[in-house]
Amino acid sequence: MNELTGENKTSPSVYLSISAGKKNRGSTDPDSQADTVAPGIVIGPKNTSVLVGSEATLECIANARPVERLVLVWKRDGHRLAGGRRLVLPSPTLSDTGVYVCEASLSNSTSKPVEARAHLSVQEPPSFTATPKRKTLAEVDKNVDIPCLATGVPQPRVEWFKDAVPLSKLANPRYKITSATGLTVRRVQPGDGGIFQCFARSAGGDSQTHTHLVVTSVAPAFVLRPTALTVTDGNAALFTCQTSGAPKPAITWMRGSEILASGSVQIPRFTLLESGGLQVQPVSFQDSGEYTCMAANTVGAINATASLTVWSRTVISLPPSDQRVIKGTTATLDCNATYDPRVDVSFQWDRGGVLVLPSRGGRVSVRQGPLTIGQTWSGDIGDYTCTVTSLAGNDSRSARLEVIELPHSPRSLAARLNDSDSRAVLLSWLRPFDGNSPLLHYLLELSENNSPWKVYLSEVDPAVTEVSVGGLTPARTYQFRLCAVNQVGRGQYSGETQRLMLREEAPSAPPKNIVASGRTNQSIMVQWQPPPEPQLNGVLRGYVLRYRLAGLPGDYQEKNISSPETNYCLLTELIIWTQYQIQVAAYTGAGLGVYSTPVNEYTLQGVPTAPPQDVEIVALNSTTIRFTWNPPPQQFINGINQGYKLLLWPEQSPQAITVVTITPDYPGSRHTGLVNGLKKFTWYLGSALCFTTPGDGPRSPPTLLQTHQDTPGPVGHLSFTEILDTSLRVSWAEPADRNGIITGYALSWEMSGMNSSRAERTLSNSTLQYQLTGLTSTTSYTLTLAALTTAGRGGATSSTISSGVPPELPGAPANLVISNISPRSATLKFRPGSDGKTPMNRWVVEGQVVGEEEGERIEEKEEAGWSIVYEKENQPDIDTLVIPDLIPFTQYRFRMRQVNIVGPSPVSAPSRVIQTLQAAPDAQPSDLALLSATQTSLLLRWTLLSESQYYGSPDAVGYRVSVRRLDSQGEEQTEDVGLDAGLRGSGVTAREGKATVEGLDPWTPYQLQIQAYNSIGPGPWSSNVTALTSESVPSGYPVNVSAEAVSSTRILVTWSPVPPRQRNGVLLGYKVLHSEKDSPAPHSVEVVEGEGSMSLLLRGLRKYTLYSVQVLAYTRMGDGPASNCTLHRTKEDVPGPPVRLVFPEVRLSSVRVVWQPPSEPNGIILGYQISYRLESGDPQRWTTVEVGSTARQFTVTGLASEQSYVFRLTARTPLGWGQSQEALVVTTERRERPQPPRKLTVPQEGVESRKLRLHWVAGGTGSSPLRYFTLQSRELPGGEWSTHSADVPYNLTVWTVERLKPFTSYKLRMLATNDVGDSALSRETDAITTLQDVPAEAPGILTVKPSTTTSVLVQWKSPAEESLNGVLVGYRIYYRELPVNSTPSVVAGAMLTKTNGTSGALIPAHSTFKTVSSASLTEFELTQLKKFKRYQIAMTTYNIIGESPPSAPVEVFVGEAAPSVAPQSIKVSAVAPTILELTWDAPPLETQNGLIQGYKIYYWERDKQNQTEKMQVIFVPDTRLRLVNLTSYMPYLVTLTAFNAAGDGPPSEPRGARTLQAAPSQPSFLSFSEVTGGSANVSWGSPLYPNGQLEGYRVVYQPTAPIHGVSKVVTVEVKGSWQRWLKVRDLTKGINYTFSVQALTISYGPPVHANLTAQPLKGTPGSPVEMSITKSSSALTIHWSEGDTGAGPVIGYVIEARPSDEGVWDSFLRLLPPSSRSVSVPMERLRSGVGYEFRVIAVNRHGYGEPSTPSAALAALAERPFYEEWWFLLVMALVGVILILVLVFTLLLHGHSSKYKACSTGKHVSTVEESVTLDNGGFTALELNSRTLNSKNSFLKKNGTRSPPRPSPGGLHYSDEDICNNYNGAVLTESTTLTEKPTEVSESELTDSDYEDEQPKHSFVNHYMSDPTYYNSWKRQPKGLKGPAPPFGYEECASADTEPYYQTVVTQHSAGGAYTPAGQPAPAHTHANPNTNPPGSRTPVTGFSSFV
Repeated sequence: MNELTGENKTSPSVYLSISAGKKNRGSTDPDSQADTVAPGIVIGPKNTSVLVGSEATLECIANARPVERLVLVWKRDGHRLAGGRRLVLPSPTLSDTGVYVCEASLSNSTSKPVEARAHLSVQEPPSFTATPKRKTLAEVDKNVDIPCLATGVPQPRVEWFKDAVPLSKLANPRYKITSATGLTVRRVQPGDGGIFQCFARSAGGDSQTHTHLVVTSVAPAFVLRPTALTVTDGNAALFTCQTSGAPKPAITWMRGSEILASGSVQIPRFTLLESGGLQVQPVSFQDSGEYTCMAANTVGAINATASLTVWSRTVISLPPSDQRVIKGTTATLDCNATYDPRVDVSFQWDRGGVLVLPSRGGRVSVRQGPLTIGQTWSGDIGDYTCTVTSLAGNDSRSARLEVIELPHSPRSLAARLNDSDSRAVLLSWLRPFDGNSPLLHYLLELSENNSPWKVYLSEVDPAVTEVSVGGLTPARTYQFRLCAVNQVGRGQYSGETQRLMLREEAPSAPPKNIVASGRTNQSIMVQWQPPPEPQLNGVLRGYVLRYRLAGLPGDYQEKNISSPETNYCLLTELIIWTQYQIQVAAYTGAGLGVYSTPVNEYTLQGVPTAPPQDVEIVALNSTTIRFTWNPPPQQFINGINQGYKLLLWPEQSPQAITVVTITPDYPGSRHTGLVNGLKKFTWYLGSALCFTTPGDGPRSPPTLLQTHQDTPGPVGHLSFTEILDTSLRVSWAEPADRNGIITGYALSWEMSGMNSSRAERTLSNSTLQYQLTGLTSTTSYTLTLAALTTAGRGGATSSTISSGVPPELPGAPANLVISNISPRSATLKFRPGSDGKTPMNRWVVEGQVVGEEEGERIEEKEEAGWSIVYEKENQPDIDTLVIPDLIPFTQYRFRMRQVNIVGPSPVSAPSRVIQTLQAAPDAQPSDLALLSATQTSLLLRWTLLSESQYYGSPDAVGYRVSVRRLDSQGEEQTEDVGLDAGLRGSGVTAREGKATVEGLDPWTPYQLQIQAYNSIGPGPWSSNVTALTSESVPSGYPVNVSAEAVSSTRILVTWSPVPPRQRNGVLLGYKVLHSEKDSPAPHSVEVVEGEGSMSLLLRGLRKYTLYSVQVLAYTRMGDGPASNCTLHRTKEDVPGPPVRLVFPEVRLSSVRVVWQPPSEPNGIILGYQISYRLESGDPQRWTTVEVGSTARQFTVTGLASEQSYVFRLTARTPLGWGQSQEALVVTTERRERPQPPRKLTVPQEGVESRKLRLHWVAGGTGSSPLRYFTLQSRELPGGEWSTHSADVPYNLTVWTVERLKPFTSYKLRMLATNDVGDSALSRETDAITTLQDVPAEAPGILTVKPSTTTSVLVQWKSPAEESLNGVLVGYRIYYRELPVNSTPSVVAGAMLTKTNGTSGALIPAHSTFKTVSSASLTEFELTQLKKFKRYQIAMTTYNIIGESPPSAPVEVFVGEAAPSVAPQSIKVSAVAPTILELTWDAPPLETQNGLIQGYKIYYWERDKQNQTEKMQVIFVPDTRLRLVNLTSYMPYLVTLTAFNAAGDGPPSEPRGARTLQAAPSQPSFLSFSEVTGGSANVSWGSPLYPNGQLEGYRVVYQPTAPIHGVSKVVTVEVKGSWQRWLKVRDLTKGINYTFSVQALTISYGPPVHANLTAQPLKGTPGSPVEMSITKSSSALTIHWSEGDTGAGPVIGYVIEARPSDEGVWDSFLRLLPPSSRSVSVPMERLRSGVGYEFRVIAVNRHGYGEPSTPSAALAALAERPFYEEWWFLLVMALVGVILILVLVFTLLLHGHSSKYKACSTGKHVSTVEESVTLDNGGFTALELNSRTLNSKNSFLKKNGTRSPPRPSPGGLHYSDEDICNNYNGAVLTESTTLTEKPTEVSESELTDSDYEDEQPKHSFVNHYMSDPTYYNSWKRQPKGLKGPAPPFGYEECASADTEPYYQTVVTQHSAGGAYTPAGQPAPAHTHANPNTNPPGSRTPVTGFSSFV
């Protein structure tokens, strides 16, 4: 074992055989000599040294026999330590030092022990006991001690160093080292300053410390001055400057005034040395000059100067590089140097120290620099060194030359099967010669089953000679070959191995895509696909399919499919409706493969095979039969039990089967089913069956039974004949419904109204008439006749007849009332007419359909259009009929006749006109025609339903089109179109609709259906129609586009066709678009004609260039989209010449060459070759240098001065050297920039449309050859100068300037470039204008529409200005007649394809054209065309040069033209809120272009045309239309167009009108806030449709349930539209209220409703607690504490107050901060003499919480009212006496001559309504006093609302009805009052409790109202009395003829009234008691209402 690495290695085993000697055989003596060997130490322990704490190990190896008795013991000082071979001390200390003994002995033996000794030394590393300070100061000539003492084991030795130099080497006698103190420096000198280091070293380690000795107070002095230096560029220059001084002088080096280096300044390359010297490294030419060393300390300063001369270093500038050349080629090792001209240089080559000399034959050539070796072979391999020697430095560089060749082929390649892996082959071979180049890898190829060789392993490790080739396929033959690859390339292949076949295996994958589907109820079809071919592992022999019941543990059943071609199997004889688990496996000759994943599948359901069990059928009554049964056994159901069918059929009519389906119940329960509605007393056969989804099971055995008898129906045809005074004959027919066996008839008669005269006869069943005798003449008799069965008497038929008085015709019914109107029925209630002295036997209802306009003149059609719509028989006493079979959404009116035995009555008066409700249409559109409209749309025409078939409002009627592709691709889609959808096009008849279905695929067959629908639902679908959309450009591109380079200039492009769904027509061919990647130039286009062409060879491409290739298909309509870009590069070729070859640095003997890569690299540039020769020398003798591909410059040296050299530069790619670029260079230093070219001219004959010829004269070259010219251009008038051509050859004086724009002015200028740089710019040329060219763009045709029957108007858009390429002269319009029924191929053949672009534009062949000679025109009329022909039209732009490409062709049909003028004299007027009337005149006759068919009226709401535009069609001769169903009070705009068969004419100018006002819609919302137990804030939104000017709102609220038997309705009217809120304060806590709000225009609209519970909302705070009030002389302070905060934090508090004179809680202080716990109220805010209660309400985000407990009432200081003064009482008493006397006197004079009419008091009503009117002044300002209406009324609680601010009296409105005590039919009593309060009174209201619990306060009014006499004196006032509001006339009493209906007057709040609990008597009087008026109020004067 290696103890350092931990590795273990075991030696080879040794066989040891031991035998005992004959002497000792069988001896057991332990001391037997033959078996015992005395112990001995083989390897003793060694002396060891360790550090303290480090593990120490001593080892001792001994030997003895027998080994197992050998004992090893370790001892020290005689003490036993341990046993074993090793002694380990894990952490030794110093005390462990000593001698250790290893003792070996043999147990149980007399042998003497042996021992070995070793010494263990435990060492301790040195440590310092005394150390110096980091800095030590010393004065000159004084001693200084530097302490440094150390200890350790062993004792360390101390060594001293000064500035890293041992003191022993310095040998300075003044340095004294002592072991007691350390170092003493005697008589310190300036040179002693520095770093002193003390090292302590021992065997245990070492340690060090140091100090900096600083010597002070000595002036600086030079020890060694700097001297002049001459160095080579790039070397280091080292100036010396040693000084002395104390403190040590600071050294500063300067050059001139520039500081180069000092203690604080450090410039790169200049380094201040520790010695004071200056090192300049590396040195450059700029460093030459004088250098000054300055030394200074605190005592003084000195300086010294030396010069530096710099030579240019001799350096190898182009060193040789390692080369690996191929055997037989030439190797050139470069070696060029740059050096200072002042020194001489020499070159020398050696190989391995042996000088290389030129060979005689020239194979080895040594020149001044490079070494060339031709015909290289292995003997040339070696290290070559080029050495350059000179005074300015020597340089040498080495390079390795390797001669390499292709490796040899591997030998002895053998293949054998791998025993451990059946799918692998082991290959082995011998390593070949590597060709002197390390093998990179081996390449292994194989041939499988004699297939072509293919690379299987591309990079086999070159170090191996054996490899396992895995992943092969079993049962296939393989052959292998191998070749080696090195840097040179791939060597020869080895010999091929013998063909080897792998063993066959079972398939390793199961069959795939297994699908099982139930075919029948006993079979399953299983299908699969073979396993993947690579996983078959042999020859597929067949399949094994196994199956079993799913979920059960049974065995599999197997089927062997021995044919490998069979991939399906039908499993038969399976169990019905059972799930099977199925698996499939494939097998080969080697065995069965793996099974597939199980597939579960059911056999299909079967029909049950057993009927229901124990079926019992019982008739329950005459119409019902009951079935009871048990389910069939579960195993016989054979599927999912869907239910049971109960079958009943009459015995005589087996085909009339009644089937009742019963859903299944629990399987184990007995089922019951009823069959109702059967015929009475009929024999039925009954049976039951069970059914599943596939069908019905067998029926149970049929059971015959009969329904019970029942009472028969009424007899028929009751009639009277032979009517005499005492007899008559009655006849009848048998009942239609016998319901049993007729046993007879019961006939009874009696005098009308006299039951005692009743007589009855029972007649036989054969009697059908009877003679009544013994009658009393002229007496009315009632006859009743009924049939009899055993079940009883049947329905009676009654009739009344008068004896001796024949019956008469009945009278007409009256009072027809229609109700319960539905779409197809209505209920008719009527009052029958006189019966004509005999019962009615039939009622006849006639109906009349009333049209919209007929309803206005109904009297004119009184007798027209009536027909019988319904008849009802044998119900003489009815007064209600349900009329069926009406037409939905139709206006009807009805009349009636009643028929008795005499005949029909006259018709009744017609009913009111009603309209049935809407219903879905039940008719389908007809006469469908489908045409191709465009490439993506179809035009559908159909016959519209008649308006009577719409069954709804025409505005809600539309049509729904269903679109489906016939090729079953895509999903079915539907599209809704309006009723007027088709009426916008041309050629529409009165009953025809038209719709365009958009968004379809071109050239695709579609199937369409259409249905009508209205707001109720859709009608039935129509029949199908089919059509094909028009041809279009392809929507897809060719697929599988690929490109492959076949040469450096050609690419083969292949593709697959466009998918059929995306062709959109007949493909005419393909276009291949190609361009250089990232090039701004447009694509080049190659056209491939024919749909079958799928490839194209692109030629003339640029070499080694990446091209973007796309392919598109085109039809006759144009090009489709291009395919995705495919990028491919052409192959490599030799490159073009390098460019921009210049020589910026030319010396007398050297030239620096600079170039740029070739503009046409044609591949990857591998390098460049620079060749040069003397121009006057041998033209075949070139000096050649090769550089790398990244090089862009090279310096050629060793040239002769003032000589002309020819330079040639060539680039190389992998395919070889390319074209060269040559230039002439003169080795001179007299060069300057060139002169610019002169005399730039452009002859006019050289100017073309897109290029021109530029001439010039070259300027001076500046003693340096010109390299190239640069041409700049500027487009006039405002263009910038830009470089047009940057590489114009230097030897040209004429250049063609291309890429110019036609008909554009330019200026040109040039500059020349030589090796020094660019010249100045030349003078500009004069302005040059290029010639015109044909226009590049065609005009865009906007529309082509018929103008007359033989002309069309073409409108177009001019092309872009920049595409005109000259002066636009005009346009040409090409047109030709299209052949009838032309096919796509015919049309395509008649077109000429333009190939100069990708637009795919086609120009008509054999066309006629018209020339438009004006460039400003954009429309033209083509005339003299043939009627009823289709034309194709295209356009071009032209100038004096020629025509543009054509535009896309447009087709048009000629023969029909739309009107050219709009209708005239249009007038629009409003006639109703939803109706506008429109009148007009037809267009002038000469502008109609044919027969006007009708008009289209477009109308829309102003400013909302896009959202609201509608259209109606009116046909001639009508010129008047009413637009109905419009929005009320809405401004509309209307335009009209006339149309004929050709289309629509122009629209008229819009005319407008506003519809009249109507009732508004309901307010948009109704919400509540600030909800408490008694109040709420009500808000609402303005109506969505105001339908007029909003005048105000009406708010009505009432409790949802009566409160104590009283349900009070409160109405508040708000004037004006701006106020949309109301504060309601009279709610009762916990009561649910219903609120409604209506808006008002000319009338009220529908209300919006909402409910509210008068209690705080959920989550609101609880009531504040600890409420208290403190009062001072000036203020009240209200205190409270926070209560429950609810579901959110409290956001504030509200203080409410209740004044004693109002009794209603009102907000006093609103929303105090949430932190408030008290608030002060100034006394000035309280009214004097009024008591107040206060409470606090907390508010959070959920709303108002519960109020706190009210405070005790606090009153402000009260003043004594004047009416309590004694003087006022006396005056009032006197006035009262006078009034009484006047009244008595008046009564005596007049007596009873005048009386007032008493007003009806009516009945008691517990529902009370209150009304309040608000104006725009603000909130409600009225109070309501509800009083009892008569002696039976209960007093009502007050209710109402109020909210500040209060309006002025003039803002309120009252009607005469209010004053007449009859408001809306309500009758007032004397107890109903109106109160008035001054506006300055507090805004709070009183509650009911104020009047119930408190005595009223004294007031002026109440003081006198205590006496009824005074009260009555205030009750009435004359009409002329004026109050705060304007006076109104009124009647004193309402008419007493009308039925009384009670309401309250218009007020705001109840101001009093006692509440009488339910069940207690109400006061018997009708006038008010003294408490009915609140304190502070007076009884108002009748005729006006007063204010609170």
